[in-house]
Amino acid sequence: MARAIWKGAISFGLVNVPVTLFPASTTHKLDLDWLDKRTMSPVGYKRVNKENGKEVPRDQIVHGYEYEKGNYVVLSDDEIRAANPAATQTVDILAFVDASDVSFMYLDTPYYLVPERGGAKAYALLHAALIRAGKLGIARVVMHTRAHLAVLAPAGDALVLDTLRWQDEMRDPAEVGLTKEKLGKLAAPGDRELDMAIRLIDEMSGPWRPGDYHDTFQDDLKALIDRKIASGQTREVAQIEASAPKLSGGNVTDLMALLKQSLGTKGKRESAAVDAEDVEEKPAKKTGKKTTARKTATRKTAVRKTTASKAASKRTKSAKSK
Repeated sequence: MARAIWKGAISFGLVNVPVTLFPASTTHKLDLDWLDKRTMSPVGYKRVNKENGKEVPRDQIVHGYEYEKGNYVVLSDDEIRAANPAATQTVDILAFVDASDVSFMYLDTPYYLVPERGGAKAYALLHAALIRAGKLGIARVVMHTRAHLAVLAPAGDALVLDTLRWQDEMRDPAEVGLTKEKLGKLAAPGDRELDMAIRLIDEMSGPWRPGDYHDTFQDDLKALIDRKIASGQTREVAQIEASAPKLSGGNVTDLMALLKQSLGTKGKRESAAVDAEDVEEKPAKKTGKKTTARKTATRKTAVRKTTASKAASKRTKSAKSK
């Protein structure tokens, strides 16, 4: 069910037709998410404060007009509506024109106009009168804090409001190189060529049936996606947690292993240092503090070995003299 986006009335002369506006068009596109290919994390659009990088809630957003660099006039939705209350609730028909006079170049977005209670008779009258006269209504309407030029037209048994682009929104053909001089230099077609072109147009002509056409690109893209799914060509997307990051069981195991490995390395270094102290026979510094029992025992052992060696040398010299 389409969602109503506006309520008001059609006004022409003294006639007032209460109506509700519904979108008459919709899009059928594949929902393709943006992903960071480095981490496979989703990338999305956000209402972000440009100064601090934080997301701004919708109800905290206001309209601002920058009248000079860095200075704004702030306007709320209520203030904008109050600036011209009549215009915001009225499809004000300014003129009626021939249906062929409105170029498709100006057409923007179509909306259905649905009659409210008490408006059915006037709605049907306006619909029938436009068809009989072959006319369209050119109207002005304000929606979503913006003024729109629009065309009101019969479509089947309903009335449709199609917003129009303003003249200053349209590019001049000369801006893209389509000057009168350039167009005037184009070679005029010959009679035979023109006749053949008209015959081709006649052969390809037929009634306008919108249902005969559809978006084949979307169909092909969906088929490609289905083939990738069937062949297993998929990727798991990284999930973003709202709370602070926590270590999973695997991360805990890895962390414990690193801690144990670190402790083991430290223990090996300490053991190697102790062995080096046992081998080296460095005298203790006179610091006035007691040495460790291990260092004391090492020095005593060295002294005993030296004394025994000297005694053995004396006995050898005595035996040789005899």
